[in-house]
Amino acid sequence: MDWQEVVIQTEKEAVEAVAEAFHLLGSGGVVIEDPELIQFMTKSGQWDAYELPEELIESTVYSVKGYFPLDQRLPARLEGLKNELDAIRMRLGHTPYGAAFAVINEEDWANSWKAYFKPIKIGERIVVRPTWEEYIPDEGEIVLDIDPGMAFGIGSHASTAMCVRLLEKYVIDGSCVIDVGTGTGILAMSAARLGAKGVLALDYDDTAVKVARENVCLNQLDGIIDVRRNDLLNGLTKKVDLITANITADIIKRLMPQVKGCLKPGGKFITSGIIVEREPEIKKAGTDLGFVLLEESFQEGWTACVWQLKEY
Repeated sequence: MDWQEVVIQTEKEAVEAVAEAFHLLGSGGVVIEDPELIQFMTKSGQWDAYELPEELIESTVYSVKGYFPLDQRLPARLEGLKNELDAIRMRLGHTPYGAAFAVINEEDWANSWKAYFKPIKIGERIVVRPTWEEYIPDEGEIVLDIDPGMAFGIGSHASTAMCVRLLEKYVIDGSCVIDVGTGTGILAMSAARLGAKGVLALDYDDTAVKVARENVCLNQLDGIIDVRRNDLLNGLTKKVDLITANITADIIKRLMPQVKGCLKPGGKFITSGIIVEREPEIKKAGTDLGFVLLEESFQEGWTACVWQLKEY
């Protein structure tokens, strides 16, 4: 299949809103080029700088890339994206935008990114290994094999890494977990390998669901993890011990009321994907709904929170 790549260059404060716009319009995967992350990974030696284009290493611009199938719905989606960007501009002020377009083949897209993916330790124990890379684990490490495909992502982003470290702390043997917005399935698989007996991995994007299922099978976790297409927690009534959501601030605000109906007494809710500028807004939304903030993490301009419902 051929895809229309749309690249939106913007400021950090608008990144999550632009990514959500792509998501709402049915993008088959979203890529975020974060200059702070790229510089951190190259300076720390986790990425080889010589394998990356010089303009990418030196860039200070955030880029959000979305992918739409080249079909009859493309014109309407592009028009919808323009409207969404106009709304973001009005909401946030004079945020600069630039746009670029390219038509690419799915196989070429996936292969072109393989050079950037290396095994990376994203938690105290969890290591993510792209399927085409060799890695010998140290004692106690848990290795997840990942083929990101069009869903993109192997956990190197700060928001994912913070979630993984919090899962390492809060997943209890035999617990039941829901991962909302599972993407490539990293958080769901981390929970399963950390001792959860049942994990429900949810995503609204068909491509993400397909890739997550493939990764779950690749790691032989299909007996523990059930991957489904679902709009957040709509229609779910099952009570679980822990819910995690590494998504955007706006979607987390929509999700919070649903979480109240799906957590067992004393259950935990881990949220990430929130830029620090919006942390006060999310804290207010959570406390207004009766959540208690147990813990916060900060990394590279992003924040993750652990919540628990008040017990009356």
